[in-house]
Amino acid sequence: MHCYDPYAWLEKSLTTIHRADWYRAVKTIAGRPGAKIILDGHEVINFASNDYLGLAGDERLIAAAIAATQEYGTGSTGSRLLSGHRKLHRDLEIAIASLKETEDAVVFSSGYLANLGTITALVGTRDLILSDQYNHSSLKNGAKLSGANVIEYSHCNVTELKTHLVEQRQLYRRCLIITDSVFSMDGDLCPLPELFELATEFSCMLLLDEAHATGVLGERGSGCVEHFGYSGKNIIQVGTLSKALGSLGGYVAGSNLLIDFLRNRAPGWIYTTGLSPADTAAALTAIKILQQEPERRTNLWNNINFLKEIIVKQIISQQTSSKQIATSEQPNLKLLPSNSPILCFQLPNSSTALKLGQQLIDKGIFAPAIRPPTVPTSRIRISVMATHELSQIQKLTTILKNIL
Repeated sequence: MHCYDPYAWLEKSLTTIHRADWYRAVKTIAGRPGAKIILDGHEVINFASNDYLGLAGDERLIAAAIAATQEYGTGSTGSRLLSGHRKLHRDLEIAIASLKETEDAVVFSSGYLANLGTITALVGTRDLILSDQYNHSSLKNGAKLSGANVIEYSHCNVTELKTHLVEQRQLYRRCLIITDSVFSMDGDLCPLPELFELATEFSCMLLLDEAHATGVLGERGSGCVEHFGYSGKNIIQVGTLSKALGSLGGYVAGSNLLIDFLRNRAPGWIYTTGLSPADTAAALTAIKILQQEPERRTNLWNNINFLKEIIVKQIISQQTSSKQIATSEQPNLKLLPSNSPILCFQLPNSSTALKLGQQLIDKGIFAPAIRPPTVPTSRIRISVMATHELSQIQKLTTILKNIL
């Protein structure tokens, strides 16, 4: 019998990834998170972080995490159903439900697990999932794992979504519409009012991933649901504690019935270790700060609007007036539509994005290149934080302008 190396294909696959400029490698940072970080030994202004409110390095979150570790230890030691949970876990769930204006909430060990666990619990082989084309990987993989029939509709295209519902809904027992509320690699918002209307008309469940909206959108920072005035509606709200809330973990917020069902049927909650005491305490403290310090969101949105304004004035208008012809050396920047702290410059290909990303690092700006297959088109992704100074934002745009 002829023997061959069953792992030989790995090297060939990596070679293909390199050739397409899709290869990824982590960069080493030092010190606490913040508007400035040490990247590979050099200080840079950080536009790569999802720490939108600047809480991940906040002394109060650190103190809460230390205190919880000293009292409860470093780990939860097992599944909450098997090993029991701390009152701290329940306090966090009550705080999340209050923030989201839902009847209850349940905390998962990550946002990814929250999506996988919720989707696979709610639908199965006799059911239908309708999923936005640009949804996060956790939503897409949760849909696949559920065994339901999955149909993707074009990004935010409610007309196409309705067509699918008209043609398919009556063929299935249950139907679940899933979407990001803020799309993480574009920065735009889902059309929630239209989605809710269609979900109601066709008797569908509606799941919204609020990962990049929690702490950012809405008058109280509750998220996209609050932003559109849909608080109190029967919507399944999934999210993460690892972005604006500066900790780790995920959650689902909704009706008492939904949360009780998930505690009994969501594999991503039942069969994994509970969130650590430190992460739980840090997230709970972050929610308190979010409610007590609304000026953080004000600062964030002031920074977002300032950056948009000077991008249009200093970069987009310059390209338009000079009728610059885009090349790999001097690419034109197309700012994708955004209503969030995520601003993306679309670029023609992966190599151009990589080159521009490295040029920015060389000039003291950390704004990563995002490439396929993560996104359909290459881009530079900029994340704005409440703790950015206006001078740092001005430096970003000046450097971009000079490079171009």
